[in-house]
Amino acid sequence: MLNRVSMRSLSAFMIAAAVATGALFVLVPADDAVGQDAAAAVLQFDGDTLNRPVLGSWRTWPFLGTPLTPHDMNKGKAPFPEFHHVYIDPASHAHYSQTGKFREGTVIVKELVLVGGKKASSGRGYFEGDYSGLEIAHKSAKRYPKEPGNWAYYSFGHVPPPYSATAKAQATESCATCHESLADDDMVFAQYYPNLRAARPAGK
Repeated sequence: MLNRVSMRSLSAFMIAAAVATGALFVLVPADDAVGQDAAAAVLQFDGDTLNRPVLGSWRTWPFLGTPLTPHDMNKGKAPFPEFHHVYIDPASHAHYSQTGKFREGTVIVKELVLVGGKKASSGRGYFEGDYSGLEIAHKSAKRYPKEPGNWAYYSFGHVPPPYSATAKAQATESCATCHESLADDDMVFAQYYPNLRAARPAGK
C-alpha cells in the first residue's frame, strides 16, 4: 500500500503523452513549473530571434493530427500541399486536458512532410515522403502582448532538414489573421485535430 508521501508524489504526475513504441509510455510532471522543461528546450531565443530546436526533439510530444490539402484536390494551387505533423508540448497538453484552455507558454510544432506517392500495396491514396519544413506557434502574453491571442508564428523554411538555423516571428497578417478568423479554439485549428478534441474536458 502506498503511504501518504508516495501518494502525493504519484499524484504530481499524469500521463501527458503515450508514445506508440511497443509498450512505452512517457510520464511527465503535470505541474507547470516542472513541465515547462520540454517547451523551454525547444524555445531558445536570442532577443526576438528563435533558434532552431534540436532536430526531432518534439517528435515524442503529444501528437495532435496530420492535416493534408494536396495540390490535385485544389486545382494544383494548394497553399499548404504537404502533410502537417502537429505536436504540442506535454505540459500544455496536460493543462488543456484539465482546463480546456491553452496555457501561457504553449508551444505547438508543425513539421511538414511531402506527399511521397499515391500508390501502395493497400491501394491508392496519399502516402508520406520526406520531411520538408518546420514551423512553431508560441503563446506568450509577455513576448507578444499586441498579437491576437498572444500567439506568434515562426517558420524555419519549407526546406529539408536541418531547416533554417533561426526564425523571426511572422507578421500578423501572414498567419495570425487567418488563425483569428478561422481557427476553432484560441487561434488553434482544433477542428482538424481529433486528438486535441478528444483531450478537451466535457463542457469546456
